Amino acid sequence: MNQATNHLGSDCPEAGFVDGPVRDRELGRVLLRIARGAIGERLGAPAMPLPTHDALAVPGATFVTLRRDGALRGCIGSLEPRRRLGIDVHENAVGAAFRDPRFSPLRRPEFEAVVVEVSLLARSEPLRFSGEAELLAQLVPGRDGLVLEVGERRATFLPQVWEALPVPRDFIAALKQKAGLPQEFWSPALRARRYRVAKWSETDFATGEARR
Repeated sequence: MNQATNHLGSDCPEAGFVDGPVRDRELGRVLLRIARGAIGERLGAPAMPLPTHDALAVPGATFVTLRRDGALRGCIGSLEPRRRLGIDVHENAVGAAFRDPRFSPLRRPEFEAVVVEVSLLARSEPLRFSGEAELLAQLVPGRDGLVLEVGERRATFLPQVWEALPVPRDFIAALKQKAGLPQEFWSPALRARRYRVAKWSETDFATGEARR
């Protein structure tokens, strides 16, 4: 997953809660439609009518992930809710398709083959630890997303990354590398925050349901 864009701080503590309405299947369908529509418009597809949902007006933090044939094709997101949810997912979809530095911009022939996934983040929780072993002991594989920060370096892994890195020590080592740090790096200045997500993929819906 790509490094998060710098949307930090929020005056809306309810934004991004996973325990509330964000479990709504209809919200997931709406967010996926917004994401696909945003990408399609940039590629010259006709604009689709914007779907509606009460949650779209509330600040929210999302990641939009694109996959093609099961492989990552782009991922961009926000760590904190600084924009309205509908705007955030729209902008992150465009970022994932055209601004992820690891990939060339998405081309029109790829558009229909790409699967869109949207993750809605809950508020992050700072972790307290005095060493790496104590940090590892607090992680819940498969559930926790994690942000590591030291100085100006920062990186995050969504909970989905546990599927590829199920061992906590490997998960942390890879996240350090993503932040540009050695795998064995340790410093008392290292900070960590964890968060949960509600995730929806176009594959969760009947064929075409999340695209209409």
